[in-house]
Amino acid sequence: MSIIEVKVPQLSESVSEATLLTWHKKPGEAVSEGENLIDVETDKVVLELPAIKSGVLRKIIKADGAQVGSGEIIAEIDTEGVAQTGQAAPVPAAVVAAAPVVAAPAASTPSARKLAHAHDVDTATLQGSGRHGVVTKEDVLHAVKSEPPAAYVVTPVAQGERTEQRVPMTRIRQRIAERLLQSQANAAILTTFNEVNMRPVMELRSRYKDTFEKKHGVKLGFSSFFVKASVYALKKFPVINASVDGKDFIYHGYFDIGMAIGSERGLVVPILRDADRMSLADIEKRIADFAARAKDGKITMEELTGGTFSITNGGVFGSLLSTPIINPPQSAILGIHATKDRPVAENGQVVIRPMNYLALSYDHRIIDGREAVQFLVAIKEFLENPGLVLLDL
Repeated sequence: MSIIEVKVPQLSESVSEATLLTWHKKPGEAVSEGENLIDVETDKVVLELPAIKSGVLRKIIKADGAQVGSGEIIAEIDTEGVAQTGQAAPVPAAVVAAAPVVAAPAASTPSARKLAHAHDVDTATLQGSGRHGVVTKEDVLHAVKSEPPAAYVVTPVAQGERTEQRVPMTRIRQRIAERLLQSQANAAILTTFNEVNMRPVMELRSRYKDTFEKKHGVKLGFSSFFVKASVYALKKFPVINASVDGKDFIYHGYFDIGMAIGSERGLVVPILRDADRMSLADIEKRIADFAARAKDGKITMEELTGGTFSITNGGVFGSLLSTPIINPPQSAILGIHATKDRPVAENGQVVIRPMNYLALSYDHRIIDGREAVQFLVAIKEFLENPGLVLLDL
């Protein structure tokens, strides 16, 4: 018998513990090297914990729902063991006491399992529409829309009566709530606004989008322009890129831009490291990659840690105006909104232009109103003259 220990991966310094979600194997079952054993949820991301060696899952030490820390042993694999036929090996008493082990769920995709966990849906009860009966994300979505989880219904339900549901927060949602409250409690937050004529950017994008996509293999969106505009303005006003640490101000000599991305599990803000060194194509590729991996909870903790300034785009959901909340310990966040045709005055004439309202929420402890307003003016300058700025003219 050759036993290896399955341990919780090293968590980042800002993450003290994690939650074990769902074991995908039972004791006595064969496992293959690289096969996902269990999903591990932190307050920032959901991680897959793969087997480091092939063998048989000998023992589960920590059951579903257990709170664990970095390096904690949660299971054992016998690399020389033979998988059992029929019943799986008995679960250790310690595990039974912590949380009863239920029957193995129906085969399902990773995204389906994560969505099912978020809504307390038992995939074993679903009829999978995927190949070989695999439960897909769409199957879970259909179940969620069709009937709310009975375990969450507090008031007895009768036809025609008013109902209530009690739904526990996921760890990620708890962390989001904590950070937002922390931001509002510990910073003197103000918001200033400006508007920008998006016509120059839209014309530039329309002129080159096909050539851009053909060369770089990614669509030319608007996000990269806002990132470039932010870096341009941050260089002019370094205090917007700074942070408060006790009684000190920390000025960062680099530009790590956080891009807020909404996912089914909650809001995540992955970081574009050294955004000032990235091209428009680099930015678009990175954002597309973040968005794709956010859906499956595959953004790493390292990618979510740090950042000197953030951008959030409520415009993709139709927002016209908002006051975004700072992502601590950063000192400012830029809110982008929907671009709409509006009448504006130009040279004494009323014309229709595609206008976008910009909002900058900032910490008044370090940033004065003058600097906040001038920062937005710099962004407006970039977006209304993108050719001049990008060509360094």
